Formats: sequence, C-alpha cells, structure tokens
Amino acid sequence: MPEPSLGPPRILPRSEHSISRAHISKSALNVLYGLHKAGYEACLVGGGVRDLLLGVTPKDFDIATSALPEQVRATFRNSRLIGRRFRLAHVHFGPDIVEVATYRASHDKAEDEADARLDGDRILRDNVYGTREEDVIRRDFTVNALYYRIEDFSLIDHVGALEDIDKRRLRTIGDPEARYREDPVRMLRAVRLAAKLELTIEPATEAPLFELGYLLETVPQARLFDETVKLLLSGHGIRSYEQLSRYRLLDYLFPVESAALAPERDRLIRAALTNTDQRVAAGLPVTPAFLIAVLLWEPLQEAMAHQLVRGVSEHDALIKAQEDVLRTQNDLLAVPKRFTLPAAEIWSLQSRLQRRRQPDRLLGHPRFRAAFDFLALRAQSEPDLQSVVNFWAARQEGLDLPIEAETDGESPDGALPRRRRRRRGRRRGAQGASAPPVAADV
Repeated sequence: MPEPSLGPPRILPRSEHSISRAHISKSALNVLYGLHKAGYEACLVGGGVRDLLLGVTPKDFDIATSALPEQVRATFRNSRLIGRRFRLAHVHFGPDIVEVATYRASHDKAEDEADARLDGDRILRDNVYGTREEDVIRRDFTVNALYYRIEDFSLIDHVGALEDIDKRRLRTIGDPEARYREDPVRMLRAVRLAAKLELTIEPATEAPLFELGYLLETVPQARLFDETVKLLLSGHGIRSYEQLSRYRLLDYLFPVESAALAPERDRLIRAALTNTDQRVAAGLPVTPAFLIAVLLWEPLQEAMAHQLVRGVSEHDALIKAQEDVLRTQNDLLAVPKRFTLPAAEIWSLQSRLQRRRQPDRLLGHPRFRAAFDFLALRAQSEPDLQSVVNFWAARQEGLDLPIEAETDGESPDGALPRRRRRRRGRRRGAQGASAPPVAADV
C-alpha cells in the first residue's frame, strides 16, 4: 500500500495550545526529560495528548522517541523491554508504568526480514525504526497522531489532527480499508473512540466497518478479549454496544445476530450496560463476569430448553447448556475461566433464588449479590419475577416477606412485613456458648 504523503507540519508553540505539564504525570515527565537529557527526541503521543486537548483526564501517557529500545533500556535502569510483534520499553515507577516506543518506519525500509513480517495485509511484526515523520503515517487515526515535544513544549500536527479534534471527527491516516486489514483491532478501536469521546466517524473511515468484521476472526483471543473489556466496561458501554450492533461487529465477539436480536435480550443487555456505566461513573468496581452472564443468558436458555425436551433433569440440563454455550463463546472470543466460572454461578443461582428456599444460606453465598442484581435486571422485562426480587430485597434488610407477597412488597392481608427475630443459643452451664454467627449480607 502506498503511504500517504505529508505536507509541512503545523507546529503550535506553548502559547497557542492548552497542554500544561501540570496535567502530565510525574512519571511521564521523568521519562521525557531523561530521554531529552540523553540526547534523544522525546514526545508525548497518542491518546494522552488527544485526551488533554479534549478536556478528558488521560488514563496513561505514551511516549515516542528517536531512541532505540536498547538505548531506552540503557537510559533507565528501571525499564524492561517487552514484545516481539511490537518491541517497546516499559519504564517502571512503583505501580506506574510508562510505555516508550521507538519511532516506526515503513516495512519496505526493513534491513532484516525478521523485523517486518506480514500475513497477507495483516502486520505480524512491526519493528522497523525511523523518524517522527515516518512514525506518524504508521499510526491509526489522526486524533492519535499529535506529538507534544518536551524540548520546547510545542504541539506538532502532521495530519490535520487538530482540525479533526476541533470538529470531533474520527478519521484514519491513509486508506481506511488498508489500515483495518493491517490490524483488524482498529475497527474495535474506532468504535471505542467514537463511543468514549462522542466522535463522529467520517464516511470513508466508517464504510469498511460494515464489511470487514470477519477479519476479527484472525485476531489473537487474548488481545480481542482485552479490547472487548475496554469497549464495554470503561464507562461508555451502552454507546459501544449500539455501535457494535450497528456495524454487526458484535456478531464476531458473542453468539448473537445483531440484525435479529430479540427485543427481550436487547433490553436485558442495555439495562446491564447502563448499570455498568453508572457504576464506573460512581467509581464502583465492575467485572466482566456479570456482563458475560447477561450476554449469554438467552443462548443459555435456548440450549437448556433443547436439553429439557430430551428428558434431562433441570440440573443436568443447566450443566450441559453451560458447557455448550461457553464452548460456542470461546470459539468466537475466549473468556478466561476467572470470569466464566462466576458467570456460571450467577446462572445456577437464578433458579435457587426463584424457589426461595434456605434464604439464610443463600444470603451467605459469595455470588448472592451478583445473582440478585442479575435477577433484578431480568425482572425489568419479566414482571412475574418482581415478587421474587421483593422477597430477597426484604431478606437483605432483615425482614420476613411471605412468599405469596404481592409485587408492592405487602403481605396478603396488608400488614407490614415482619422483622425476623434472631434466635439465641442455649446456655451451657455457667460458661454459656454464644449464639452462632448469622451470615452477613453480601
């Protein structure tokens, strides 16, 4: 693919842009100054620069430099080199890690074939080093191709990024289809940036998204999972979901058909993602396990129905359905067991919650709260479950709500729910034993 040509860069001095060192992490500044002092050009680049200009607090700061990876390693004793596909350095400052990448160049400038490997159009190894001018055209989107140079605090724009940021527009550098074929994850990144920053994907950049989803099948599973987590659990999940469905990219991540998604399933997913976005905004923890349970709930029900018509017991049908659904999921996007196992527990607790037996024992289950939240989400589209939700909500408050209670939370005769009385253990002689501990609410 011919590389896009560059005109003279637009360079803004410190007085003409809003980026201040006060908003850059101390660790990133230490790396920038350390490289500059060692005689290398060093620039803050990528999402950190973009977010600062958009008024968003960056999650991390990436640095691009003229120094080779080994030279970065020699400059910082607290660094280590990582990656084979894309060789770079991580500089460690306690829990903070600053990523440092050497300027990249076009593959046709490779002196060693091992430094630049392609599989068709897809880049397998990208370790051909060059200048800043060569590096910029190797980047994905214009908004990620601004350079903040530490030696004079200037902002350097080679590709019209400042205008795109001003217009809140997402545009690839070079031919969009070729960029997506080089690295299919860029399609997910386009969706994520548009959702996170509320950018409009310009038509030429958007058009291939409708056609090239199948390329995601070539992406390593671990990388695909990481990108999916960023899409759905970073506070903009509902917008990401809408975009993934629009471009039918969701079909290559989960066992769904975006064009024929059942309304009930769509409502459940939207409710879960809205709740997740609210938790992220409030600074509360979120986990992929809960979202996996939501996204795969309807396929699980269908798989379980197939088992039940064969005369299998409900317990065995659930176990077999879980195995089938998770196997199908892992063919698309492998989810680590540390998330699928909790998701399976959330599923198995649904029938137990609906039976409402042994409530104190269930209240002490480590997945009770997640399973209850899942039940409450289901009740939004399954009104018959509301009395079950009310029952467990009351039990968490220490109230006895009759199983026959109506959805308004009152007992049949209109009396208020009774608060449970704690039983005291019998005394054994003068040194009576204390009452057994009551399971804490989860």
